[in-house]
Amino acid sequence: MPASEFDIIQRYFREGAGRISAAQAERVRCGIGDDCAVLSLPAGDEMLLSVDTLVESVHFPANYSPQLLARRALAVCVSDLAASGASPMAFTLALTLPAVDEDWLAAFSSSLADAAAEFGMILVGGDTTRGPLCLSLQVMGSAPAGQALLRSGAQVGDAIFVSGHLGDANAALAFLNTESSELLPSQRELLARYHAPVPRLALGQKLRNLATAAIDISDGLVADLGHILKASGVAGVIRLSDLPISAALAEHGGSIDSALSGGDDYELCFTAPASRRAEVVALAQTLNVALTEIGSIQAGSGLRCFDAQNNVYTPVGGYQHF
Repeated sequence: MPASEFDIIQRYFREGAGRISAAQAERVRCGIGDDCAVLSLPAGDEMLLSVDTLVESVHFPANYSPQLLARRALAVCVSDLAASGASPMAFTLALTLPAVDEDWLAAFSSSLADAAAEFGMILVGGDTTRGPLCLSLQVMGSAPAGQALLRSGAQVGDAIFVSGHLGDANAALAFLNTESSELLPSQRELLARYHAPVPRLALGQKLRNLATAAIDISDGLVADLGHILKASGVAGVIRLSDLPISAALAEHGGSIDSALSGGDDYELCFTAPASRRAEVVALAQTLNVALTEIGSIQAGSGLRCFDAQNNVYTPVGGYQHF
């Protein structure tokens, strides 16, 4: 007999990513199995929420590995919590499936449980339905009241920073369907950045009292930094020569446009007072993560990019859904 909706929830999700541990019981009073989940916030904290939808052949390839899909789907959503300086708590999953494939569900749910444990989260509810493969995840976290990072706080004179390297995941799209045996080591490195993005949770939390604004880079640096500039009512200037490019991307002739507009990096872009530059450098050493200063906030509006010869460079636009 085919598995029912409730069989799927019980067998593949409630007993995996939804199992409440003793440590989680303090913050999750009721999880999967009721009309609503019931969460308790730490004293003095505010709740932070974000939702993302991932559609097959739009946000991930057709016939994508269920193990990779589960880890990637949760990671890209948790990246929004990282950009806000949140401590992760829980998430919900609305899963649309074309059919019940129990092997697929077993692989997906096992990887989802591992990812949830990695990020310190628990699945507390959701929905399942039939249709083209699609996932909608809502992630929930908390931060001390008034300390959540927003896009709207950048100030004239601030420096602009990014974490990690830019452009790797975009470059990996060129060989997503290449046989593993045919891949070069550098290509494997780029693919790892696409398949398994790392939400900068520890960095986001440390930036609560240091950064003036922050965002995660999902649609490309130009597009996402542009959101900070617009929300803050300021202009930005970045130097192309300072963009952090990995050795793997350089080996494959990665263009500046990959770093500027490629998207899928899920690194953090943030602004901080130039007078606190030394604190950012120290934080990079403490967390063992590259934090690169790429430009500055100025009066006005919009973003200008300058090459090594101080010529204005016009980048291609970032990812647009419509």
